[in-house]
Amino acid sequence: MTAAMRSSADDVSPNTDVILRALADPQRRRVLRLVRNREVAAGEIAAHFEITQQAVSQHLRVLKEAGLVSERREGTRRLYALRPESLEPVRAVLEEFWPAALDRLKYIVEAKKETDQRG
Repeated sequence: MTAAMRSSADDVSPNTDVILRALADPQRRRVLRLVRNREVAAGEIAAHFEITQQAVSQHLRVLKEAGLVSERREGTRRLYALRPESLEPVRAVLEEFWPAALDRLKYIVEAKKETDQRG
């Protein structure tokens, strides 16, 4: 590993790992889709799943602890909303790899084009 690669890897905050683990679960990604545009009550979120209310609450807790959602109490209801800024550390990590992926794609397309022109 080069010094630049180590430095870049060291710049990743521990929170990035927590966020990535939270995003790894498909149920939690579904929750985030539900709350991405507006606040949604926990009960309304649970209505979209065929799992127990307790399981949904657990997913919401993980998302909240990762900083991905905010929670606001309104009487007895708990309202959840996406915190889009919380995705920024993950975006930075993914963007680090994106140019290399695009370079590989460019190489493949150009190689195919050359092959097609010859044949």
